[in-house]
Amino acid sequence: MAASTSRQPHEIPLPPSPPYPVKPAKKPNSRKGKGKENIPAQSRAITSWDALESEGDWEWSYLTDPSANDNAVVLCVSLRTLDNSSKPKEILPIGKTRFPTGLALSPSGSWLVATAGHKAYVAATSSLTSGFVKYVSPERLTCLSFHPTEEYFATGDEKGIIRLWYCLNEAQPVNVHGVEKKAQTTTLHWHAHAVSSIDFTSNGSYLLSGGEESVLVIWQLHTGKKEFVPRIGAPINTISISKNDRGEEEFLLGLADATYVFVASGNLKVSRSYSRIKLDPSLPHQMTSQHKHVPIAVHSLSSTLILPSSHPSSLQLFSPSSAKLVFELEVSPSNRVSRRDERPMEPSFVEQTSLSPSGDWLATIDARYVDDGFRNEIYLKLWRWDVKIGRWILNTRIDHPHGPHQVTGLTFSPGLKPLLVTSGEDGAVKTWGLKSARAKSETVEEFWVARSTFGFRSEVPHSVAWSLDASILAITFGPYVSLYDSTTSVLFLTLASPEGNISRSAHFLGKEGRYLVVAGEYSVTLWDLVSQTVRWSYKALLPIIQVVPHPVADTFAVFCTSSGQEHQKTRVLIFRSVSSIPFLARSLPFKIRTIAPYLLARSSGHIFVGITSDWNVVLFGDNFKLAKEAGSTAAGIISTATPQKRTLFQDIFGKAAFAEIPSATLSATEGQHRNLGKTTNTKAFTAPAYLMPAFEHIFNELMEGFLQPRSDEGPIQLAHDDEDVDMEEEPAGTTFDAVSSARVVHQEEMNSLVTLFRDQSLKCALPNNDRLPKTKSFPARQTTTVPSLPAVGAQSLPRHSAAGSEVDVVSPPSVVLTNGRKRKKSLG
Repeated sequence: MAASTSRQPHEIPLPPSPPYPVKPAKKPNSRKGKGKENIPAQSRAITSWDALESEGDWEWSYLTDPSANDNAVVLCVSLRTLDNSSKPKEILPIGKTRFPTGLALSPSGSWLVATAGHKAYVAATSSLTSGFVKYVSPERLTCLSFHPTEEYFATGDEKGIIRLWYCLNEAQPVNVHGVEKKAQTTTLHWHAHAVSSIDFTSNGSYLLSGGEESVLVIWQLHTGKKEFVPRIGAPINTISISKNDRGEEEFLLGLADATYVFVASGNLKVSRSYSRIKLDPSLPHQMTSQHKHVPIAVHSLSSTLILPSSHPSSLQLFSPSSAKLVFELEVSPSNRVSRRDERPMEPSFVEQTSLSPSGDWLATIDARYVDDGFRNEIYLKLWRWDVKIGRWILNTRIDHPHGPHQVTGLTFSPGLKPLLVTSGEDGAVKTWGLKSARAKSETVEEFWVARSTFGFRSEVPHSVAWSLDASILAITFGPYVSLYDSTTSVLFLTLASPEGNISRSAHFLGKEGRYLVVAGEYSVTLWDLVSQTVRWSYKALLPIIQVVPHPVADTFAVFCTSSGQEHQKTRVLIFRSVSSIPFLARSLPFKIRTIAPYLLARSSGHIFVGITSDWNVVLFGDNFKLAKEAGSTAAGIISTATPQKRTLFQDIFGKAAFAEIPSATLSATEGQHRNLGKTTNTKAFTAPAYLMPAFEHIFNELMEGFLQPRSDEGPIQLAHDDEDVDMEEEPAGTTFDAVSSARVVHQEEMNSLVTLFRDQSLKCALPNNDRLPKTKSFPARQTTTVPSLPAVGAQSLPRHSAAGSEVDVVSPPSVVLTNGRKRKKSLG
């Protein structure tokens, strides 16, 4: 579909019309100016559609041209096409505007309103050829929304003011081109920053607004009162009204960090949210660019990535397997919004993170550097992983671990009871250890305290590394690498750079820890600690940004990139300890800010996770493929299923709904379980859980893989329940040899047992009731009659007397037991 303007013809796509007015989001990298808003610099000089409105057979759209001083044209395009052509039957230009921030139709369809710059453009749909009437706003308008039942609309501006415009019932002049008017308005003001989005509730009683403050404001229109939903988590970009499956109204908020939050209208609480990695390339991360450290870590206990969040004072835990955000850790609580008329306040930044090898401890450094005479705020915080709730709990906070100076290194030692080492620009290296103390509640509490402090000459340490057995501590000091005993903190070896280059980092290599990799700005040196000599050295053509050793093997990766912005590539070189020539070289189409080994992947090769210069999280490495998300691909159900043998479970409970799904629909990974009567391939369980099919689909194959099939020996008769019926008699000498036992119990042995039981259990006599004192409360007891035990050949039990008391024991008629007969219960 082609549209022509006075400047040049342009081509625009027109998708199906949306059911609701389309409100274009604020353009990134916008230039603030009176009545203007710039289009992103990466946009080409072509025309594109930005918003659409539908009414019958027409599409309402506006065209923008970046080369024409942010001007736009609003067109009315007919959806009906000419005969044998894809061209629209009619294209009607309505009027020119600045770059529009909103375009909407009234619910009755009588009015078309566009907001752009400092003006609201109003046109009657009955006379579009008359053009727009311009209503002037004192501030630049940022958003637009129509009342659902009444003929007025609301706008938000860059000063945080919301206006309700009552100008749609006025008589339109015949010729309105160039006419500017003022309208009667009502103002609502709470926001300190620009209003990003507004929307009315379905009944029109409330107006919702949001912006940079991360607060949803609910305005009651007939009273002017307001309610708040604070601390949404990020600036609000869009607001929509929806209904859940119970018919209740909800507010859907689109946040700047790509999170979608549902707020229940009944209690004004967040009911649910959907989020991915929250890296917002806005002001906070632009300020982070001046800091060289960007935190990243891999937590093996929760199988998550620890990444910087949309706010620099927080961290987020992201699960790559489920592609979901687990939770956000607010390391340093800080104000998310600064005042407009003041200089933006420098927020606290999480500069460094370090995980203990066991995954139980997390160390963070958050800092805020100021230059107005105040002291820098630097905090070392240690967090403990709570397995029960799956959260990090703050254990110890250490203020200014190296005074007002920046922390340059942070790392844990291997082992179940690790040590923490920090280095700072004050030239000191400090070790921290756990200390236990008994609290008042008799519980033992653990916290971190300083263990030792040392330094090397007057050099500033740059990095810290531990050997795999935690016996050696390697610290880089300028052109030197000092090796310390981790127990006594005593220096026992110093390695000097052969060419006097500054050593930026040091890393132990392999399980044995024999080799030490020392990296400078353009050089990599491999030291043999046994012979204390340089094994080889490598000169890089590009600056080295990071060296990542393999967790187990004697290999390591070197990442190089240029410092200029014109080359957005990263060079990756993989070295072995035996040669200075890289055995593998790769080029990445992006620049890396920080990188770490991806320990969650079960692979012997190099697999990395990193953050690019554009704040994207990437996973790459040797033979590494990111698992597809559930639902990302469609799989059909084949109806020609092969009938399967019914199982005992199905005979009892019936067949499952998906019992007829054939094996062809299972993937190759699931097919490994199809070993009928054979050993199951356990490698199939290494696949991510979300890639596996439902358990009922593979239950039969899985059980047949673990259990051996029974040989066909004919039908097996199940024993009936034991009923209270007569059984056939058997000879007295019959023995029951159910387990092929050789022992036979004779009648004499049974009689001896009966006699023993009778003599021992009934030997104790009861007191005579006649001698008990009679009271009014307790009547006299009668003579107690004890029935005799059924014994073979027993006629009666003799009378016993003991301790001056008598008990009359009456024996009922004797009952003789016969083998193989079961006595029926008495009904009387």
